Amino acid sequence: MLLVIGYGNTLRQDDQAGPVTVERIESQMLPGVHTLVCPQLSPEYAEALAGARAVVFVDAQAGPTRTVTLRRVLPGEFPQVTTHAVEPHTLLALARDVYGRVPPGWLLTIPAERFGFGTEISPLTRRGINVAVAKVVKLAGTGYFELR
Repeated sequence: MLLVIGYGNTLRQDDQAGPVTVERIESQMLPGVHTLVCPQLSPEYAEALAGARAVVFVDAQAGPTRTVTLRRVLPGEFPQVTTHAVEPHTLLALARDVYGRVPPGWLLTIPAERFGFGTEISPLTRRGINVAVAKVVKLAGTGYFELR
């Protein structure tokens, strides 16, 4: 099963890119794809990761990059958790160290420029969401396991 996790604050404009993307993917009911939407990654999700064949983390990213990027994420050396929120590499390390299994992971980032209070998404991020959905649909349909 491919697990797709979208995270971000749905009340902070472009920061909702991860949840919106994953909700759109979920609505397509792709076989073998499970989705999870959350405001932030937390240690409790390590169990779900350990049961997945592969995982894609979807998040908004501020900065000069104006394109959707997909990059491999490796588990951290040590799963150091100092707060309730964790990064993808820490969550992968927790799955490895606590459950004895870590799936291959990727981080899919969507360009974002507005993080104020509100639910309106910028045109840049709306375009990125469409591209991100298409990337995940392609991964699900063309053997995402081969991306190792």
